[in-house]
Amino acid sequence: MEETVAFHEKQYLGFSKYSNLRRIILALFFFVAYYFSEPDYKSADILFYLGIGMLLLSALLMYVLHLETTLKNGGLIFDGLWTSRKVKIDLSSIESVELINYSRYYVRRPVYNLHRKGRIHFYTRGKDAILLRDKDGLEYVIGTQRPEELFEAVKIELEKGLQ
Repeated sequence: MEETVAFHEKQYLGFSKYSNLRRIILALFFFVAYYFSEPDYKSADILFYLGIGMLLLSALLMYVLHLETTLKNGGLIFDGLWTSRKVKIDLSSIESVELINYSRYYVRRPVYNLHRKGRIHFYTRGKDAILLRDKDGLEYVIGTQRPEELFEAVKIELEKGLQ
């Protein structure tokens, strides 16, 4: 059977705007504290180096893969750098798919395979998500940067499975 990839997306930790904002504000605090510290105070240099370290950390996180989502051959596969195993959702057991808002809160943390209140969450960034319900009543919430594209790809794969 030929492998056809219907959807593929990589999400990186460093692109979350709220996480970046927190790190930049912390770096600015270090730089301001360094600027207003006494010139003869030798330990004040640590504040400058901490500010530089925060900026470097933000830059490095742009290259840290958190979640890779692939839709192929009737299965949705999640893989990432921080995970020890891949998660595969067989679309033959999915009853419905819908487009939802991920959360009403502005500050959200990235999660991978988080089981909470009967739902399994996969999220890095973005405000929209895809909600999949399987035949057992389990729900999968999949955060994505391209929600409409993933929604349409899953719908097409589900229609293929019905034929």
